Amino acid sequence: MNDVRNPTDRGRADVEKRWQDTGTYRSAALYVAAVVAVGAAACAIFLAVDRSNTILASLVPGVCAVGGLGALIIAYRTYRRGGTWPMWQGAAWFLFALMLVALSFPAMAA
Repeated sequence: MNDVRNPTDRGRADVEKRWQDTGTYRSAALYVAAVVAVGAAACAIFLAVDRSNTILASLVPGVCAVGGLGALIIAYRTYRRGGTWPMWQGAAWFLFALMLVALSFPAMAA
């Protein structure tokens, strides 16, 4: 049986769809929750302070974009270690999709 964590056998491990790494899943979910909380705080500040300020409005999608890039960096580092990286890639895609939705805030401020 091939060891999933063996870095020399990445091809088979990436195709294998039986990932059972609850620790990585939990870490990725907590990371997404933290980024969403910071984005929600930026959204609340934007809505409470000045709804016509485009800089405050740009913070909301900016937080999601930086969070998505951070998740991709963590995914790449996990991949290089031979760990279970798809959870982190999924977190990045979720944050990028949320960034696209949040782009309505700068459009609303303009």
